[in-house]
Amino acid sequence: MQRLTRDQMAARVARDIPDGAVVNLGIGLPTLVGNHLPADREILLHSENGLLGMGPAPAPGEEDGDLINAGKQPVTIKPGASYFHHADSFAMMRGGHLDYCVLGAFQVSATGDLANWHTGAPGAIPAVGGAMDLAIGAKQVFVMMEHLTKQGESKVVPECTYPLTGIGCVTRIYTDLATLDVTPDGLVARDLVEGLSFDELQRLTGVPLKQAHSA
Repeated sequence: MQRLTRDQMAARVARDIPDGAVVNLGIGLPTLVGNHLPADREILLHSENGLLGMGPAPAPGEEDGDLINAGKQPVTIKPGASYFHHADSFAMMRGGHLDYCVLGAFQVSATGDLANWHTGAPGAIPAVGGAMDLAIGAKQVFVMMEHLTKQGESKVVPECTYPLTGIGCVTRIYTDLATLDVTPDGLVARDLVEGLSFDELQRLTGVPLKQAHSA
């Protein structure tokens, strides 16, 4: 069974973002999505540190120290990009002006609850940032994460055991094994990686799944 690479996961997410969308890419894996957006779509990338109109990561040696995303990674800007105060950026997030956000996660529940800022482990450094604002403010919340922990446990769970970021906010989960749509009738699995059967995905996940109907 093959697993998707991080760039392959990012490409899957990018494929599903429509033309004209305003999108926030969270810290970590989601930042890779910006490198895979289709050239024939006009998609505005928002960063919570006060930037709208980000482009892909710069080529090595072409970084500009004044252009960074919320994760302090160097970025480029597209023509027409704008800068604004941090407070204005959060007003955009909280005011429902983002069509999509893509976030990483420690856990996502079968009903779309999100836990992505703290594991609760002693000594762990909590890092909530703007995740709660994004989770409740974006019209659709995509999660991009590895399907299993290093211990082989599913990150898709019946109920989150880590502190929650948002309740029922996730609409779609992208992992290195499959894409899961969060629906009122449960999780629907599609785009399974090559060599992975639905039954095996079900076994690895441990949460009831439904199989997407073929077109």
